[in-house]
Amino acid sequence: MKSKGLIFFAVASVLLCTQAGGAQEDVSRFPSKPMTYVCPSSPGLATDTSVRLMARELEKILGQPVVVVNKPGAALTIGTAAVATAKPDGYTIGFTGGPPIYFTPLLEKVPYDPLKDLRMVAQYGGCTQGAVFVRGDSPFKTFKDMIAYARQNPKKVTFGTNGANSITHITMETIAKQEGVQMTHIPFKGTPESQAAVLGGHVTAAAGDFVVDMADTGKIRLLMMLREDKSEFHPDIPILKDVGYNIPYAVLGIVMTQKSVPDAIVKKLEDAVAKAMKQPAFMKGMRDLRLTLTFRSGQETDSYVAKSYEYYTKTFKEMGLIK
Repeated sequence: MKSKGLIFFAVASVLLCTQAGGAQEDVSRFPSKPMTYVCPSSPGLATDTSVRLMARELEKILGQPVVVVNKPGAALTIGTAAVATAKPDGYTIGFTGGPPIYFTPLLEKVPYDPLKDLRMVAQYGGCTQGAVFVRGDSPFKTFKDMIAYARQNPKKVTFGTNGANSITHITMETIAKQEGVQMTHIPFKGTPESQAAVLGGHVTAAAGDFVVDMADTGKIRLLMMLREDKSEFHPDIPILKDVGYNIPYAVLGIVMTQKSVPDAIVKKLEDAVAKAMKQPAFMKGMRDLRLTLTFRSGQETDSYVAKSYEYYTKTFKEMGLIK
């Protein structure tokens, strides 16, 4: 009986070692089959185009097809949920940005926890076209001019955004609180409507995306870029911190996967993203979209996400949006 027990133990040990060796071999051969890259926006939009640019380069680097699957809707949360609930083997990756990892999970019930279920592979880009802008003939030459007017005229400054509790709305309300002024928020269905309201003189300003030609021709005036770093396309326009606002503006282009994907696979994906960003075709494509290349490693992006999540949790509580 004792010898049988020893034999069983020896066989079990061999099997475990074989399984462990196989797992290591699988990681070393990753990827050995086609991958899925989930895009949470509709085809044809800037986000979708950037995802397809990245997928094209990843195919060359990883040696396997990278199939883009669009799952739009619910402020990017449908696509994000599809990634979060996929098999954690590294073969399903996805795009994510600020709304599905900060805003919606804090304000609504979603089928994933952004900190517990998602792992950031790397950040490759950021939005360059977010700004606070006024009509070209507005008396406000700078953002501080508008704030000074708001201080003397409570609630008379009106600003449009692409919706209540959007990142632009939250940012503007945070600025108003910091400055001790009262401005009136006018939510619209989207950026085109808020920009049209500015041009028509129906609101003082708008916060969000803008049509570049409108700025280039002087039909609108950019007062402040809603960014954490300088825009290479609008280097003369101050960003948030230039005007005195230490506010994270979490509009990001991130490649993500599942939290429990092995470290070695995540590292291989991170290295592939970093290499893809240096390819001429990808760089040109992003520039054509006026999207800035901004690299953060997976670890740096995870840390940034956690800190920003904590910031918005505190901000939303102060605004009475959550308990």
